[in-house]
Amino acid sequence: MTSPGSKRPLQGLAITSAILSQLAGGPLIGLWLGSWLDRYFTTKPLFLIIGLLLGLGAGLYGTIHYVREITGDEE
Repeated sequence: MTSPGSKRPLQGLAITSAILSQLAGGPLIGLWLGSWLDRYFTTKPLFLIIGLLLGLGAGLYGTIHYVREITGDEE
């Protein structure tokens, strides 16, 4: 008899890495883009903060959407 999780042993690792990449990637891209816009427009912290907040929002939205898709809770 096999346990339910033994059919796909790396599935949990794949899900975890996808969630972490969304949670880390969104803010990092937002910070990078905000920093670039600050250098272009010479408005030092403004676009950096906006980029960080937008990146956090995008990362959270993507994570929630992905988890709903995985759990079958998509409406």
